[in-house]
Amino acid sequence: MKIYLVGGAVRDFLLKLPIKDRDWVVVGSSPKKLIDKGFKQVGKDFPVFLHPKTFEEYALARTEKKVGTGYKGFQTNYSKKITLNEDLIRRDLTINSIAQDKYGNFIDPYNGIKDIKLRILRHVSKAFQEDPLRILRVARFLSQLSHLGFRISNKTIKLMKNIVKNKEMSFLTKDRIWNETKKALMSYSPHIYFYILKKCNALSFIFPELNFLYNLKIKYLPLKNNNLENHFLFSFSNFSKNNLNLDLRFSFICQFLIYYKYIYKIDNKFNNNIDYSNLIKNMLIRLNVPVYIRKLSIIISNNYFFLHNIFLKSSKDIVILFDKIDIWRNPYRIIQLGILSKYCIFFSKCKYSCSNYNIKNFLKIIFILLNSISISWIVNTCGLKGYNIKKELIRLRVLLLDIYRLKIYLIK
Repeated sequence: MKIYLVGGAVRDFLLKLPIKDRDWVVVGSSPKKLIDKGFKQVGKDFPVFLHPKTFEEYALARTEKKVGTGYKGFQTNYSKKITLNEDLIRRDLTINSIAQDKYGNFIDPYNGIKDIKLRILRHVSKAFQEDPLRILRVARFLSQLSHLGFRISNKTIKLMKNIVKNKEMSFLTKDRIWNETKKALMSYSPHIYFYILKKCNALSFIFPELNFLYNLKIKYLPLKNNNLENHFLFSFSNFSKNNLNLDLRFSFICQFLIYYKYIYKIDNKFNNNIDYSNLIKNMLIRLNVPVYIRKLSIIISNNYFFLHNIFLKSSKDIVILFDKIDIWRNPYRIIQLGILSKYCIFFSKCKYSCSNYNIKNFLKIIFILLNSISISWIVNTCGLKGYNIKKELIRLRVLLLDIYRLKIYLIK
């Protein structure tokens, strides 16, 4: 029995990047032998074992044969006779097909080290196109490594297009899609993920909402070459540089989809069948986005124009919005809305932009101001009960905000 370190740990070591997880492949063994040594089996489709002390994953060397559709349509063989090279050739990219033995020697039958030096993401074999998940993985890897100068081989891009052409994408589950998308969103250059999905024609399957916008020529908006794709990639790249949180990055994407609503307002005949609110909700459900991200995404999408025109809104409308999104029990949401509102998705000449004002600071100040009114003081002083307490609380908050805004106006 021989054990080798494989995959991402070896790749990241050669790239001098932090190693997050270590995976191992076991050659010349069987499930019984590993279990006898104290390993715990966790794999269903093929045996994967957890080390009794380190809890790292150890997988038996295996081969795979395509017998069906999708990423599950494989027949797996993990007999003792499977060699290390046979195991490595089934992997997606050459840079992930490097192994290291216990002495520190590298086993690199498919020139992964060379591709690391050349900064190329290249498929190992034509079997690459048998698994649709690899489209998302390659796009995600490039979003993680593009800042180091990596690019995708033209032949690999061609195979990715073939996967889409063969309609394999429809067999991906929402959990698999979200898992890869989440990793890409948290990468150094998340906008690259969407660029590659579009380039290989997979965006229409994963994010049809974005794909539809990309294909529009919007003559009404002040966009260079009427190109929404370039505008999205540029603005998302800028936003991501200063905001690392997953919920903020994904909510920015949903915020960008406000273009559907804007187009609808301008040209009823063109877009009269698109329900913008349901468009966002359906996308969140389809991708199985976590609840905490869904809530923020829906709030920012539904209130985008309100927030960018907040200085023109009445104090009562602002207080009602704060109540509606329950800002009092979720004060961090003020910071989130401020960050997202700082980035106008339209160009600076757009009439909806309030870039001359600091929305973020305004939201923080008025929250502190309005939250200073004590409910217990209202109850003890006014003797109110039930709904009348809330009614009086809203009245006082509106009054206080009116006074504050009048004071600021007079000072200016």
